[in-house]
Amino acid sequence: MTSSRADGIAARRQELVAALEEVERELAELRSMRERQHDDDEHDPDGVSLSSEWSRLEGLRQTEVAALAAIDAAAARLSAGDDGICAVCGGPIAPERLEARPDATTCISCAR
Repeated sequence: MTSSRADGIAARRQELVAALEEVERELAELRSMRERQHDDDEHDPDGVSLSSEWSRLEGLRQTEVAALAAIDAAAARLSAGDDGICAVCGGPIAPERLEARPDATTCISCAR
């Protein structure tokens, strides 16, 4: 199971890195757009303001960074031999839960 668990963690990490790179690319494009635009976009009747889009993308970026930190912590727990142990009750975390949520730190009972 350790090998497939490590593979699952690695695959999830790749997904998160790709998502983070995409959000950062979109933020860079938005930054570039904001540099070229000097008018008041808050009152633009044609769509979402650049400020709103910036806020949305920054929220996504922060979510991806947190998810990446969580998956890296899961990889560290696996390496240390502490994987699959509930941080609350000390009991086992079901393999199905770890498959669905590779970064899970609690068993299903404690997560409720």
